[in-house]
Amino acid sequence: MIGVGNGVRVYLACGVTDMRKGISGLAALAQDVLRQNPTSGALFAFRGRRGDRINADFSHFV
Repeated sequence: MIGVGNGVRVYLACGVTDMRKGISGLAALAQDVLRQNPTSGALFAFRGRRGDRINADFSHFV
């Protein structure tokens, strides 16, 4: 487990996310659904269909 540091905002996308999406697809979700800048330095977490997996992306979106 890697700590993200103090002051980092964490956004959890509620609902089901297609885990086959690439970085650009997840960045689009962060921008369109969560209405956040995907390059803001925040941690974005997306839940899979079965609920047993989470994809977390730490603003390395391009």
